[in-house]
Amino acid sequence: MQFDKNTNQWPPQYQEKTLDKPLAVPYLQERPAAIDIKIGRQLFVDDYLIDSHDLERVYPEPELCEQVIFEPKTPLEMNDGYNPCATPFNDGLFYDDQDQKFKMWYHAGWFNGVGYAESQDGINWTRLKELYPERESESVIPIGPGQIRDGAAVWLDYHASEKDERYKLLVFFREFDFEINHYHKKPKHSHDIPGSIPPTERAVLFKSANGIDWTEVTDVGPCGDNTGFFYNPFTKKWVFSLRTFSSLDSRIRTRGYYETEHFFKGANWTAENISFWSRTDIYDMPDEQMGYYTQLYDLTAVPYESIMLGVFNVFMGPPNNVSGIRKQPKICDLKLGYSRDGFHFSRGDYANFISSSREEGTWNYGYAHAVNGGCIVVEDELYFYFSCFSGQSPKFGSHKYAGGNLGLAKLRRDGFAYLTDQGKTGQLLTQPLTFAGSHLFVNVDSSTGQLLAEVVNERGEVISGFSKSDCLPVTADSTKQELAWKEHTLAELSDQSVRIRFYLDHAQLYAFWVSDSSLGHSGGYLGGGGPSAYQGRDKPAQ
Repeated sequence: MQFDKNTNQWPPQYQEKTLDKPLAVPYLQERPAAIDIKIGRQLFVDDYLIDSHDLERVYPEPELCEQVIFEPKTPLEMNDGYNPCATPFNDGLFYDDQDQKFKMWYHAGWFNGVGYAESQDGINWTRLKELYPERESESVIPIGPGQIRDGAAVWLDYHASEKDERYKLLVFFREFDFEINHYHKKPKHSHDIPGSIPPTERAVLFKSANGIDWTEVTDVGPCGDNTGFFYNPFTKKWVFSLRTFSSLDSRIRTRGYYETEHFFKGANWTAENISFWSRTDIYDMPDEQMGYYTQLYDLTAVPYESIMLGVFNVFMGPPNNVSGIRKQPKICDLKLGYSRDGFHFSRGDYANFISSSREEGTWNYGYAHAVNGGCIVVEDELYFYFSCFSGQSPKFGSHKYAGGNLGLAKLRRDGFAYLTDQGKTGQLLTQPLTFAGSHLFVNVDSSTGQLLAEVVNERGEVISGFSKSDCLPVTADSTKQELAWKEHTLAELSDQSVRIRFYLDHAQLYAFWVSDSSLGHSGGYLGGGGPSAYQGRDKPAQ
C-alpha cells in the first residue's frame, strides 16, 4: 500500500496487497522541520518526537480490578434468564463536566435496549429507573415491535453548537415482520421461517440534550452491525469506524473509514466513500491453544492530549458457529495503538492491554469490547472501562452471548509508555520543537534518582541559561512536575525551533509539555473527560 502524496488525498486511499504486513505510518518517516507541541502532553508512545536516545521504552500493563463493577440485575438486563447483559457494546461512558457525574449507556439484555446509569465515583452506579422511577421503560431508546438492537455508540460532544445535540448516538437495528423477544428466537437466515420477510437493517443517528431523552434524526449509509464513531478534534471531523471484509479474503474482518465535518448531515455515505483503514498483521499472533487466524473485530479511538488513542479489538476465535456449539463466548483481546493524524496508527509492542481470561466461571471469560470514550482521567490515573462476557446463562447454563458485565482497568496518567535508563543513566534528544508558554512540565518518576534537561539550538549548541548545570533537578514521582532553570524561562524561546535534551538518572519519563500556566495546563484533549477535566480540556483538579 502506498499513499499518493502528489494528490494530497485525504483520507488516504489504500489498496490491500497483503494480509499480514504491518501497515505503514508515514509521519514516522517524514516529520516536519520543527514539530509543533503547543497542544497537549507529549507522549513517548513512538519515536515521532525523538531524534536519539539510549533508553528503553516500556509499555506497562494496567491494573485490572478483580471484581466486576456492573452486572445484570433488572428485568430488562436479565433477559428472562436467557442472555443476561448489562454492559456497553460499545455504547459509551463519559464524565459530564456540567453535571459532574460519570454517565454510562449500555446494552441492557442481549439485543433488548439501551440502558443508562450514573455514578459519582465511576465505581458505584445508579440505573435509569432508580433515578426516574416514573419512567415506563429501562431503555432510553424505544424498541418497536419486531425490532432488536445490536451495536451502538454514544459520544458526549462537549463543544456542541446546539444544546439538543450535546449527546450523539448511533444504534444498529434489525427489524422483523414478527415479534422477537429473545436472541435465540431470531432466525439465523430469513429462509429459516418460510414466507418471512428478511429483516430490515438500519443504523440510526439520534440526538439528545441530556443523554436520556433522544430524538431520531437520520439513517446512515451502508454499514454492518459492528459500526461505531468518534470525534477527532485535531482534524475537526467525525469518523465512522465501519465493519468491512478484506478484498483479498472475504472471511477476514477489517475496518473501513469514513469522515465528515457534519455528524448528521454528512452521514449518508455510499460504499464508494468508505476507505480501507486497518486490519491485524503478522504481529497479532494467534492464541496458542485455539490457533485461529486473528482478525480486527473493531477499532475505535478517542483524543488523548496530543494524540488519538486507538483501541484495537482483536478477534482470536473461535468462529461464530463453533462458539455457538460450545456455548462459550468468542475470545477478543484489546490492544492499543497511537495516532498523530487520526488515520495511521503505530501499534507499540502489540501486547494485550486487556485480555479475556479464557477461564470458565469467570466474569471476564471472553468477548472483550472497548467502550466509547476510551479512558477517563481521575486524579493521577486513567480509568479504562471495558465489556466482557462470562457466558453464564440461568436458563441455558451457558451461551456465547450471556453474562455481559462491565470491568475496569487503571493506568497511571500518560502511562501508555515510558522511557527508562534502567538505573544506568541515559539521555534523550528531541526533534526540533516549537511551542508557546514559559513552563516546562514532565510526568516522571525520579524519586530514587533525578531528571535534568537542557535546551539546544538547531546546531546542537546549548542555549545560554538553559544548560544542564543551570537546571534544577527533579527528584519526584509526579504526573505533573515543573522542570525549571535557575534564572531563565522558556518564554524567552517561545516560537523558536529548539531541541530539549533530557538526562535520566534512575528515572522513568512518561511525558513532557510546555504550559503558559504555573499550574501546568496542557491545553490537550481528553475525549472521555473526567473529574480533572473540563469540556475536554486539561485543568487542575478542583
